[in-house]
Amino acid sequence: MFLSIFDIFKIGIGPSSSHTMGPMSAAARFLDDLRNGREKEPGAGDLGALACSLHGSLAFTGKGHATDRAVILGLCGLKPDTLDPDRAAEIEAALRKSGRVTPPGLPELRFDPATDLVFDYDLRLPGHANGMILRAFDTHGSLYLEETYYSIGGGFVMTAVELDAQKHGGAAQLHAEKEEVGYPYPFGSAAEMLAMGKASGKSIVEMKWANELALADRAEVTGRVEEIRRAMEDCLERGLRMEGELPGGLRVKRRAKAIHEQLKSEAGRNIAQPHVVNDWLSVYAMAVNEENAAGGRVVTAPTNGAAGVIPAVLRYYRGHCIGASDAGAVDFLMAAAAIGGLIKHNASISGAEVGCQGEVGSAAAMAAAGLCAALGGTNEQVENAAEIALEHHLGMTCDPAGGLVQVPCIERNGLGAIKAVSAASLALRGDGTHFMPLDNCIEAMRQTGLDMNSKYKETSQGGLAVNLPEC
Repeated sequence: MFLSIFDIFKIGIGPSSSHTMGPMSAAARFLDDLRNGREKEPGAGDLGALACSLHGSLAFTGKGHATDRAVILGLCGLKPDTLDPDRAAEIEAALRKSGRVTPPGLPELRFDPATDLVFDYDLRLPGHANGMILRAFDTHGSLYLEETYYSIGGGFVMTAVELDAQKHGGAAQLHAEKEEVGYPYPFGSAAEMLAMGKASGKSIVEMKWANELALADRAEVTGRVEEIRRAMEDCLERGLRMEGELPGGLRVKRRAKAIHEQLKSEAGRNIAQPHVVNDWLSVYAMAVNEENAAGGRVVTAPTNGAAGVIPAVLRYYRGHCIGASDAGAVDFLMAAAAIGGLIKHNASISGAEVGCQGEVGSAAAMAAAGLCAALGGTNEQVENAAEIALEHHLGMTCDPAGGLVQVPCIERNGLGAIKAVSAASLALRGDGTHFMPLDNCIEAMRQTGLDMNSKYKETSQGGLAVNLPEC
């Protein structure tokens, strides 16, 4: 099993990888099918119109997560990794006014979001909580092409056929195809990862590098990793500069800039409490997630809703840890991606599927592993750090107020970053031996997610989402 670092970390826009980036990418895929002449329905005439229906969590929290805007932008031919977020509102407004879209390589098509974009709260699609159906019609209104997509977390998108194949033996075929590429260390579990490391004498970071170099040369991988790191840092820095209310109607104010200025004013004055480092971690994470909530440019890490944990801990490493280096930052991201791949492969990183334990919990495990590796931890200590962080997020629900990634999501990333640093520190104090293996912890998360009531899994129908203060 091998998921590239570039599968785990994707540059895109907020506020959600599963509810914004995924639907936008699905719309772009649908346009590609239309352009590439995928076989249309028998008897269909010339292409004339587009439509989309959103189901499950995409329906219940889609408006708060800007899923409608994502579909609109995707059907305009735009993609998350290249979209300028500052132009998103302008493009959306123009389409809502005209009711027409002209994607590159296709004729002008009718798409009126008021009638052609439906939030279907009744029909839950069978494959995943985040389902959507895209349809094209001919000029006479007859069905031209239809496809069901699932946004399975972290910006990953699969068709219904692809998802079914994965669930019924397709994963084994995919594994075989990946082995043909020649990945030298295709570990599918933490136990395999540790065994391969012991047999080869290589660290987790070295094995991860070897796998990445089976796909591209070192210069390309290094360049793309630096692009990811820079995008994380740019997002964090912008979040520390911005002020005002976040969009969506909750009237939540940005706090990162004010807190950061307080922390800077106290630095070097011998008036700070020892636990002030927690405030630094929190403000770094909050800065990223305030940007995400505002629809800014972010990196899935491994999702948008959990995008602040890893940049915060990485910034903590760069700015607060003795002996930090550029090479250590790369090691951090490589080790984090290795752990993220294991969680994605064996459980889920989707809040709509397993709750926030799969988002902030996964991010904390990844960040703990990354920091432990960057600080010189052994393979066993890195695995232990990831397990400690994930273990203490088990059972966490995803219950965003108003369907927005603001309350409790922004602060939750700050606490996830704090837990990650604590987990790495505890692991480094030991020799890597511990009672609960990471694999078992990941399986416990998967089982907990399956048992969790759907109202606690990104539908905003339970938990904090329905226990709001009087306004």
